[in-house]
Amino acid sequence: MVGFKATDVPPTATVKFLGAGTAACIADLITFPLDTAKVRLQIQGESQGPVRAMASTQYRGVLGTILTMVRTEGPRSLYNGLVAGLQRQMSFASVRIGLYDSVKQFYTKGSEHAGIGSRLLAGSTTGALAVAVAQPTDVVKVRFQAQARAGGGRRYQSTVDAYKTIAREEGFRGLWKGTSPNVARNAIVNCAELVTYDLIKDSLLKANLMTDDLPCHFISAFGAGFCTTVIASPVDVVKTRYMNSALGQYSSAGNCALTMLQKEGPRAFYKGFMPSFLRLGSWNVVMFVTYEQLKRALMAAYTSREAPF
Repeated sequence: MVGFKATDVPPTATVKFLGAGTAACIADLITFPLDTAKVRLQIQGESQGPVRAMASTQYRGVLGTILTMVRTEGPRSLYNGLVAGLQRQMSFASVRIGLYDSVKQFYTKGSEHAGIGSRLLAGSTTGALAVAVAQPTDVVKVRFQAQARAGGGRRYQSTVDAYKTIAREEGFRGLWKGTSPNVARNAIVNCAELVTYDLIKDSLLKANLMTDDLPCHFISAFGAGFCTTVIASPVDVVKTRYMNSALGQYSSAGNCALTMLQKEGPRAFYKGFMPSFLRLGSWNVVMFVTYEQLKRALMAAYTSREAPF
């Protein structure tokens, strides 16, 4: 057994809720530069008029994007929007990941044998619910990641300033911009991510190919990351473009998608695919491995406190 040993007592809903948020924050800290590179690649090619970040800057590939940002804006630019990103994960991941098992049990009426339908329903439910809680933090994170520091004034000076400016200039609804594509994206992402992880892990354990420890969690998480990227990339690109757009640039998320298709072609929906995969693959590995270990560590601490002798 590698890592913490599984306890006889299953983790409580509170442990899962706190563990998911903490694990997601750790994963974000490690993979945030890849996420920023993904956002820059996704918005490249769109015309933003007066709020265009840097018209002269062209990004090529993941490494090229990161190196260009470091050279023109400094290393700190890779972590633009980190505060909002961590705020997002503590509220977002806690709900969509931490409540997944509880919602799955609700749909299966407590049965230990959950079918694919119940898993998909649970993933869609917690994914959509998480957006309702964390949408403003996602908008601020995307805006920060998209803005360039060099070659002009910055749109926002701090996280608090971003919240205030968006609310003042675009109204309260501005903080909830892109909710529809984000609900769609996160219902899809949650289904692909959690259900795929769940299925791969269950298959490995039932076939006695692996035991419930770190290697099993690693392989399950990597497979979930790849499947999620392939399925969710088109919606993710539309979500990023729409959230980052100037007021009135697109009439709706559907209009944003149609404009992309007409002006840039179908390949535009997979812009930033490689950083998306690198980010989601690595993020899933770090998050799920950390989450599994945190659940065991927290439950071990809880059971030892309840029975010290």
